[in-house]
Amino acid sequence: MTGEDALFDLGPTGSAAGGRPPGPVAPGHGAPLAARLRPRSLADYVGHAEALAPVVAMLRRGELGSLILWGPPGTGKTSLATVIAGEVDRVWTELSAVTAGVKDVRAVIAEARDRLDANGRGTVLFIDEIHRFNKGQQDALLPAVENGWVTLIGATTENPFFELNAPLLSRCKLVRLQALTDDDVSTIVDSALADGDRGFAGAVTLEDEARAHLVAIADGDARAALNALEMAVSIAQDRSASSAAPLLDTTGGREPATVTLDDVASAAQRFRYDRAGDNHYDQVSAFIKSLRGSDPDAAVYWLLRMLEAGEDPRFLARRMVIFASEDVGLADRGALPLAVAAFDALDKVGLPEATFALTHAAIGLATAPKSNAVTRAMAAGRALVKRAGNAPVPPHLRDAHYKSADRLGHGRGYDYPHDHPGGFVPQQYLPDELEGERLYRPTRHGHEAAVADRVEELRRQSDEARRSRGGTDDQDSDRGAGT
Repeated sequence: MTGEDALFDLGPTGSAAGGRPPGPVAPGHGAPLAARLRPRSLADYVGHAEALAPVVAMLRRGELGSLILWGPPGTGKTSLATVIAGEVDRVWTELSAVTAGVKDVRAVIAEARDRLDANGRGTVLFIDEIHRFNKGQQDALLPAVENGWVTLIGATTENPFFELNAPLLSRCKLVRLQALTDDDVSTIVDSALADGDRGFAGAVTLEDEARAHLVAIADGDARAALNALEMAVSIAQDRSASSAAPLLDTTGGREPATVTLDDVASAAQRFRYDRAGDNHYDQVSAFIKSLRGSDPDAAVYWLLRMLEAGEDPRFLARRMVIFASEDVGLADRGALPLAVAAFDALDKVGLPEATFALTHAAIGLATAPKSNAVTRAMAAGRALVKRAGNAPVPPHLRDAHYKSADRLGHGRGYDYPHDHPGGFVPQQYLPDELEGERLYRPTRHGHEAAVADRVEELRRQSDEARRSRGGTDDQDSDRGAGT
């Protein structure tokens, strides 16, 4: 037994000795390969040994507390939830965060509470994509988790510190799952090829180059690897003129089918939309480039195509908020409020109604004048910080509100801008050695033309003031990180 096997060997507290009633129903042979290959026990579970050590220790004590499983798609969150639930004598219930409302949550909790009162039987409530629950739905869960009426296992691909209410998160143990290693993915692929009950029963072989490519395109996602393998096997079957019998039928004595590199590459191209796969990133890239290229027709097409395929609308809303500053900026001052408003509308009304707001924002961003001056200023600022390090704050800009600050010279000589006409007075704001640096270089696109005129005038006055102090006029030198 390996170290990892020992970690997951629960001994007498495991389900083998527990005689628990069945939890989740095992997928049948008509289910996708990834569903059929779900582990049946913690001993079958591949990867994440370090992250699961505290959970295994808890199960060895015969305990199970509420958990939040956080990790990228295809890392085994749902599989882990089912095998954990299988180690305890509790009823399994699950809700979809996409379709369930507060009424559904309360109904499940009421049923679990009645069962607990009647016969002491606990309930494991699994909620996939729990980050899609709004505040009201999460609040409805809180008393049930707090009082132990249900043991919550929530799965999320999003950062729970951003997406989950702090009181709910504080009552759950957070289990962070990283992307699987290449060795983990390869082990899962081997299991699929060899498994006589749920996999290909040795009737399929995988060329070395095909295996390497399959593991590479999976990028730590077991589900993506199994989906691609299943598709590649189907392609190999279609290609082979002698494949009259199904590949899983090994009774005919035929030679095992061989999956080639071309089969795997072709399978990757035929994938249905997968939020973790290459197709996902390609379509997101097409969406962003359509926005940047000011093509509202293409932007709407890619947006709706992804939504119809099941993309998380919050992901798309976040990308539009980022785009509003990254690619529009001050060329249209209404772009960022528009994108944020669409995100807010999504939280308030949900899909499908929020599709109007998301489409509205996409058209607005696509047709807005474009400027990446904010992006360039940010990059220039980071480069300057890296180059200059911790340059001292000029004394007149330092905090002067505490006792004895004046004796140290802090705040002395600061000129309050509101005491001057127009609310502006030329004075130094950068550290001495950085004075005259230019990080923000506005374009003359859209609204930013007026911003450029104002910035030019303010900098002209500042340069004149610096010359009068005996400084150097760097306005036209283009020195520093802003070039």
